[in-house]
Amino acid sequence: MTTGTVRDATFDVLRRTGMTTIFSNPGSTEVPLLAGLPEDLEFVLALHEGSVVGMATGWALARERPALALLHTTAGLGNAVGAIATARVNRAPVVVVVGQQDRRHLALEPFLTGRLHGLAGDYPVWVDQPARAQDVPGAIARAAHEAVTGRGPALVVVPMDDWTADWDGTVVAAPQVVARPTAVDDADLAPLVALIEAAESPVIVSGAGADSPRTWEGLVALAERLGCPVWQESFGARAGFPQDHPLFAGILPAGRAGLRAALRRYDAVLAVGAPVFRQYPYEPGPLVEPGTRVAIVSDDPAEVHRSPAELAFLADPGVVAARLAALLPARPHSPEGVVRAVAAPSRPTAGEPLRAAHVMHELALRLPPEAVVVEETPSSRPDLHRLLPARRPLGFLSAAMGGLGFALPAAVGLRMAAPYRPVVAVMGDGSAIYGIQALWSAAHYGVGALFVVLANGRYAVMDRLAEKNGAGKAPWPAFTEVSLSATARSFGCPATRVDTYGDLVAALDEIVPDLGSRTEPLLLEITVIPDTEFHP
Repeated sequence: MTTGTVRDATFDVLRRTGMTTIFSNPGSTEVPLLAGLPEDLEFVLALHEGSVVGMATGWALARERPALALLHTTAGLGNAVGAIATARVNRAPVVVVVGQQDRRHLALEPFLTGRLHGLAGDYPVWVDQPARAQDVPGAIARAAHEAVTGRGPALVVVPMDDWTADWDGTVVAAPQVVARPTAVDDADLAPLVALIEAAESPVIVSGAGADSPRTWEGLVALAERLGCPVWQESFGARAGFPQDHPLFAGILPAGRAGLRAALRRYDAVLAVGAPVFRQYPYEPGPLVEPGTRVAIVSDDPAEVHRSPAELAFLADPGVVAARLAALLPARPHSPEGVVRAVAAPSRPTAGEPLRAAHVMHELALRLPPEAVVVEETPSSRPDLHRLLPARRPLGFLSAAMGGLGFALPAAVGLRMAAPYRPVVAVMGDGSAIYGIQALWSAAHYGVGALFVVLANGRYAVMDRLAEKNGAGKAPWPAFTEVSLSATARSFGCPATRVDTYGDLVAALDEIVPDLGSRTEPLLLEITVIPDTEFHP
């Protein structure tokens, strides 16, 4: 456009980049942008800024294109920093626009002036405050490209008076389309082909960066070509391989001793879409046994650059996996096989309390293959991985950063972006409390996700870690007074409390068959006893 306001020109940018859904919890500095919003732009209100960015994160991951989050100056950005950090580590392309006081008297630091530069730390992949109002549309267009290329949140600070400034047809300083070729030359792959060919017993480690239909297809072909098992990276935020495939070996241990033991039989390890290697507790010693050769394929530069590998390929994992499957000679499957024996938990007797494993097992019996499970239940994550495999790309999602408050808003945004897929968020009650405000958005906008809350009335994972570290009794109390079902209803979200196995089966039998077509959220608060063991 050649006339109008900066606001009008920005709306054109949003239309062109597909960012027509605006997730926000606005304040006065955002009113000039939002008042009288055009009907073709959808506004989605969240009741906390963490939920704003969390919902945008889920939306971006489901659509695989930038989502727009609009925040209110210092308080809004400050409240959202944890969610911005999670979006970065989850590789979610989110454009974060932050309101600022009127440019014309910023020098006087009026009320609501934000000292915004650096407030989000290094977590944004790109940050800009345009030098003049007419540069705002170009900055937002560039932020969309930066978010996709950098695989994370890109942040633009906009003073509130910029929106009503005249737009005089100034050049938008960003391309309309950015092409990102993914071809890989066979000659470039020659060293990796030679490394794998020389191995007697290769193994693949897949990660969150391999979670796409093309990469799943390529990795399945490669694993079957090599007859080798596929492990999932520990603490992976997404599943990089079908977890019901016969060659899927399980989740790698998060400590070095366990990692070495799991990979001891293999003389070559190929990490695809995963770093070398993600860990949690520090343990001394090498990552793999001496003599084991390690290679990595990832499209994340930071992941590649920090991995202690013999060979590293900064390239599209799906393209590389498919070419390797074509270039490498076929091998027989390992004689001992890698089929995992998954024992279902025994059905509780009358009066016996529910455990998290009972809930995971019953969900696994009912959920269709295309279901998306969003996880945030640290103390029972091993049960979820063991009993509830991801069978489709984006079938599993969790917070790569580890901070609480992700699953509930992410499930809302994801279901909004992918209404054709059943979405279940499985959370501990301690985790759900951090993102509980998103239930209002789910109810108000008719988001038919299922929220399964495993309620043990405490931070069970913290209790287990305190015991493991020999610290004696943990000083923090339980919070058994909290009722998540009552809280959900207060936000307008239907909720049911489940205390027995019979109630659990009845509730899931009623809900799951229609989960893909629901237009109303539901929270199930399921009383479980804390697990006695936790293995990170």
